[in-house]
Amino acid sequence: MEKFLVKSLFLAMVTVLVEGHGTRVGFYSSSCPRAESIVSSTVQSHYRSNPLIAPGLLHMLFHDCFVEGCDASVLIEGSNAERTAIPSLTLRGFEVIDDAKKQIEAVCPGIVSCADILALAARDAVVLTGGVSWLVPTGRRDGTVSLASNVKLVSPKESIDAQKQKFAAFGLNTQDLVALLGN
Repeated sequence: MEKFLVKSLFLAMVTVLVEGHGTRVGFYSSSCPRAESIVSSTVQSHYRSNPLIAPGLLHMLFHDCFVEGCDASVLIEGSNAERTAIPSLTLRGFEVIDDAKKQIEAVCPGIVSCADILALAARDAVVLTGGVSWLVPTGRRDGTVSLASNVKLVSPKESIDAQKQKFAAFGLNTQDLVALLGN
């Protein structure tokens, strides 16, 4: 449980990082009012089938935000995309985001970004596991570039000091590092 509380703090930090970049709570309230409820019900459905999807979604958001910002570039497929990089090979939950996107597109085509779906899904996954909830500012734009060579996440081969330094650049501390990398 403590691990998810620290991870909840990471998500709150991600929320702060994107505020001021055209995001706001309720961004889709008039253009796609069901967006958040569709994401929530999709995450719940997948969670009922496989509870391990919850940490997977949070981990995916962590990867996405640490590489080129919270732009859903981790979702882009291709032979040299972020998701093919060695640190990304353990990511799971892509089917949840795909499912939510498909459902949202049926109701509001071309409106809701995958970056927002991923952020909302990670928040909903934390809530399903007993973590805190928060309002997620939406309005992110999806990235169009995804390169495996851009994935420079913290490696277990790096010194602890190097790992701490990378986390500190995002406003995270040693406890956050242990919680996020100690999956």
